Amino acid sequence: MLLSRRVTTPHLVDLAVILAYLAAITWFGARFRHSQHSLRDYFLGGRNAPWWAISFSIVSAETSTLTVIGTPALSFGGNFEFLQVVFGYLLARVAISTLFLPHYFRGEMFTAYELMRRRFGERMRRFTAGTFLILRALAEGVRAFALSIVIGVILEPLYRKIGVSGWAEAGSILLIVALTLFYTFEGGMSAVIWTDVVQMVLYVGGAVLSFFIILGQIPGGWAHVASVAGAAGKLQVFDFRFAFTAAFFARNYSFWAGLAGGCFLTTASHGTEQLMVQRYLAARSERDARKALFSSWLVIFFQFTLFLVIGAMLFVHYSDRHLPAPKPLDTIYPAFVWNNLPAGVAGLVIAAILAAGMSNLSAALNALASTSIMDFYRPLFGRPGMSEAYFLRLARWATVVWGAALFAIGQVARHWGSVLEAGLSIASVLYGSLLGVFFLGLLTRRVGQNAAMIAMITGLLLMVYVKMGTTIAFTWWVPIGTIATFAVGLALSFVIREKVLAADEHR
Repeated sequence: MLLSRRVTTPHLVDLAVILAYLAAITWFGARFRHSQHSLRDYFLGGRNAPWWAISFSIVSAETSTLTVIGTPALSFGGNFEFLQVVFGYLLARVAISTLFLPHYFRGEMFTAYELMRRRFGERMRRFTAGTFLILRALAEGVRAFALSIVIGVILEPLYRKIGVSGWAEAGSILLIVALTLFYTFEGGMSAVIWTDVVQMVLYVGGAVLSFFIILGQIPGGWAHVASVAGAAGKLQVFDFRFAFTAAFFARNYSFWAGLAGGCFLTTASHGTEQLMVQRYLAARSERDARKALFSSWLVIFFQFTLFLVIGAMLFVHYSDRHLPAPKPLDTIYPAFVWNNLPAGVAGLVIAAILAAGMSNLSAALNALASTSIMDFYRPLFGRPGMSEAYFLRLARWATVVWGAALFAIGQVARHWGSVLEAGLSIASVLYGSLLGVFFLGLLTRRVGQNAAMIAMITGLLLMVYVKMGTTIAFTWWVPIGTIATFAVGLALSFVIREKVLAADEHR
């Protein structure tokens, strides 16, 4: 039986490949330490990265272990309807390119929330930056747990054999976080971008390799996959049903929910979140940032399609052999890879999955550190005479603190359900109010800081209620939160009279 190979003891060749990869990528990232002389170098990579490298880095940040292990599970248990959300990602890039990028390239910014200071003032800057810190810490904790799922598939049998079952995930994820923390600590944003390039090539290449190996193990090849998966409804992409009913808004993946949800979600994540904005700010020019943004969508569409196809192929593989689906379903892809691919190849593909997680983790650490220092510590505690070297040391230690925090959150996240949807739903609760207040700043001239803050708080409270008290699908949460925040802020501007400055007047 294909699934019976290597179910008790990890293959030494595969483990050697994984460990070699971890050592090599850590060494590669740490080499960028010598180019870190200022905060501009550490947080923006000196603003000299080529657009294609930033494009790959955007893909790596937009992807994670959640995508690599969660997307095949979606099509294994459902179909291809998640692609409807990806089409919304393209619309978002149009909005970001025309609305956000011109503002981010007026002067030199270190974080997205500097724009909120220019438009509303310091309090709004700290409020939006604080929202990002909470959002990214929680979402990245889920991603850290996703890494532990992969590691658990590999090492749990060995840990159980030597009597320490239950510690496989915690101990191994600590190693991954520590290695990622080390090269991010040393190399800053330059290390993030260039390790992203390496790791994106590796995990996409690993998925392509998996595709052909899985296909080769299915009698009848692609024709059989298409026949069985098609008959089971696995290849369905679009759901155009439309009705203003509770059932309509409870479906995660209709065309309308995907288009609206994907557009608003990505406009929020790529337009207002430091994790992504930091990459644009590292570009040599606004034109390069725009090229990176749009080209990244092509890769995103390809890789989501690839992982969904892999999930459908695994469905056919399991159906042909009348095998029960693994639990949790998120283990379906890494478990198949580890138990079925040839020695060495399995290690390479698992290393690719870990690469996606390390890539996202390193980016999050640098973004969290930059927001902590540039939006909180420096404005509140900075004094004339403090050197760049002092803030650079502080930035590195902020990276360490956030590494410990993400590891702790990852240990709690194991109880939050499907990793892909858990990560997206956490983000969707907070993104709506964050995007809404950015729209208030960029699209209106009459809304002041107090009205914007009240609107943002209202949007957050509304989204907590939507999550806890309704059956509305998470794909609708960001549009609802954005519209509510914008509407409340605009309405309050007619009641609360404030002095208002345009986005480029605060200096």
